[in-house]
Amino acid sequence: MTTAVNERQEKIKDIVCDILEIEPEDVTETSLFKEDHDADSLRAIEILASLEKEFHIEIDQAELGRMVNLKSVYQVVSDIAGW
Repeated sequence: MTTAVNERQEKIKDIVCDILEIEPEDVTETSLFKEDHDADSLRAIEILASLEKEFHIEIDQAELGRMVNLKSVYQVVSDIAGW
């Protein structure tokens, strides 16, 4: 992966960890936000809004169903931003 990709993924992870109030070492790319980290729908919307603001993109709320872990969030943001 390129440095830019790593930096974007780190920023996404930081946003998610901040909103879910968890330590970065407690989340993996495949740990599930709801099941493993007790995230609710309000937190999911907060994540979506923060990602939109940070990366200057618009994410349809229909994408929330896909955004269940870091790996899927990376993919959604990448798809929308065209990276």
